[in-house]
Amino acid sequence: MSTTQSERLRALLQPLAEKAGLELEEVTVTAAGKRRQLMVVVDAEDGVQLDAVAELSREVSQALDASDAMGETEYVLEVTSPGTDRPLTEPRHFRRNAGRLVKLQLKERGELIARIMTVDDTGLGLEVPGVKGRKPKPARADFAEIARARVEVEFNRKADGEDEEAAADSDESAEEA
Repeated sequence: MSTTQSERLRALLQPLAEKAGLELEEVTVTAAGKRRQLMVVVDAEDGVQLDAVAELSREVSQALDASDAMGETEYVLEVTSPGTDRPLTEPRHFRRNAGRLVKLQLKERGELIARIMTVDDTGLGLEVPGVKGRKPKPARADFAEIARARVEVEFNRKADGEDEEAAADSDESAEEA
């Protein structure tokens, strides 16, 4: 996508996203056979609701039909939220993923997998999970030293307090027996 087209699309779509209470994260146009695909990625502090995406999609479609931003060639419009595999590049991305496990590629220290505990103006307060029964350890990573970052999907994460509840339940069961 040319810079001029990208700038025109962003200028057209940014106010629509803001009006819907969303942040315009990315706008890309790619070739898809004889057509083109316009992907608009939006996000919000509390996540993106499906109804908000549907409404924004309608408004974007109307705005594009009324303008010449996509030219005369057919295109497919996709309005979506960022996926879990999206790179974390901005402080707001890290804030939205506080409490989640991330894989960081650090410029000097190599790879680090840790849970985001806090986010401030300069970086992240992290908790490195303990291995083989060891306790988790605190760590810090400044934004300037992060080369790449992604969320690690957890399929079996225990909810906060779940370990204590399970221990209390087993103590009660032992007393009843």
